[in-house]
Amino acid sequence: MFEWIESGRIVDAILVGLFVEAMLLFGLRRFLGLGPGLGDIAANLAAGVFLLLALRAALTNANGEWIAIWLAAALIAHLGDITLRWVQSSVEASGTAGGSGPSAS
Repeated sequence: MFEWIESGRIVDAILVGLFVEAMLLFGLRRFLGLGPGLGDIAANLAAGVFLLLALRAALTNANGEWIAIWLAAALIAHLGDITLRWVQSSVEASGTAGGSGPSAS
């Protein structure tokens, strides 16, 4: 088990799980109309992926620059996620959702 951690393979397994989760959410939304769309969670998923890549780089003793790059990418994705959520909540609060969605009927 320790080799999985040292080699970064544990992160690879988690990334596969994250991909499966994203595809499940996509399928639920596309075929059943349930849950958030990928567009709604893309920035959040990206931030998580970038953090995992930073962890993998650290576990495998990669150059510190790579760790910094992945962490900076995670910060940018996180800020994008916060911005999208902020805008979405502002639109919902003002009632100007543009007539799409469940409350438009």
